[in-house]
Amino acid sequence: MAMTETKSEASNLVGKKSDPRQEYESRKKIGTLKPDELQEQAVEKLQHLYGLLYDYEAKPAMAGWRAWFRFGEKHHKSPQGLYIFGPVGRGKSMLTDLFFECAPVKCKRRIHFHEFMIEVHDAAHAWRRSKVSKRGRDPLLQIAKSIASEASLLCFDEFHVTNVADAMILGRLFENLFELGVVIVLTSNFEPDLLYKDGLQRERFLPCIELLKQRLDPIELNSPIDYRLARLKQMKVFHFPLGPASTQALEKSFFDLTEGALSSPEIVSVKGRDIKVNRAARGVAWFGFDQLCGEPRGAEDYLNLGKRFHTIILDGVPHLTEETRNEAKRFITLIDTLYELRVNLVMAASTAPHDIYKGATHAFEFERTLSRLMEMQADDYIDTAHQGAAG
Repeated sequence: MAMTETKSEASNLVGKKSDPRQEYESRKKIGTLKPDELQEQAVEKLQHLYGLLYDYEAKPAMAGWRAWFRFGEKHHKSPQGLYIFGPVGRGKSMLTDLFFECAPVKCKRRIHFHEFMIEVHDAAHAWRRSKVSKRGRDPLLQIAKSIASEASLLCFDEFHVTNVADAMILGRLFENLFELGVVIVLTSNFEPDLLYKDGLQRERFLPCIELLKQRLDPIELNSPIDYRLARLKQMKVFHFPLGPASTQALEKSFFDLTEGALSSPEIVSVKGRDIKVNRAARGVAWFGFDQLCGEPRGAEDYLNLGKRFHTIILDGVPHLTEETRNEAKRFITLIDTLYELRVNLVMAASTAPHDIYKGATHAFEFERTLSRLMEMQADDYIDTAHQGAAG
């Protein structure tokens, strides 16, 4: 299972000299972060794990009778990982990024969980098509070995389980990763016992939940302050006309919403169709208009993007006319889909909202789109959108 730096944040270097506690305090001093008792408690647990990871390298653990016959060797036990959970906007991703940057591990990887599972399914599919699969070997063990060879520390963002295929895989995959000595730090909106609640064949997923509870120490972040929502309410979300000023405004919005986190290009695949994301971080994605509406796209494409990202930043929306009615139709479908999913939208266009489309074919439909564009700028929409966001 190859890991690529273009699809995730990866590092083969020892982390910064500062530790998590020092970095957190430094950000408070310069005003980037505000005092938060629950965050500070979480930082102490991250600090403890940091101290256990100096020069750490994943190695298979010995257990049971195997350990008894290797008297001359020290029993290897990996440090306990962390499970950071709580509502959106409380700083889970920020703290995980902070820890990842500091972690003194030679081989480490930071990746969104959805992206990770796509890689796992692709690797399993490739294994089934190979000659090796006919030998009866467990693909998940081989995938876990590949992961462990490249990362002793794995940091997952937005861990959740929504389908039976993932639920059936995760138990064995995590068991193998832990056995191989991989340390895992993850964030989730859900406490462990609520994962995959009411899911199909959930009883088969329960051992995985118990494994996570045994191998990961829980950290709950449930501050009364929703920091991401506060930032969204303070920013202007529709900019015109196009030009340096609007681009700079979008850049600032992206920086503020991701708290300056390292971003990278991504690929979102929908039934074999690839949608390129210019850059993404912490559930925020940046697109140009032509990427989403200049190419053949449909509601299913936008639906997948809306489920993957809680905020879309859209640049370069042109003045649309009858000659560009196909692009206008896609734009209408995009806004309708994001609105229904309660996704936040920060946008730069060539004109004010009511002048974006002046064609005849979709004039009636665009009236609804215009109404939704206006509503998506209001605090009430941002409130309801944020309640359903992942983060």
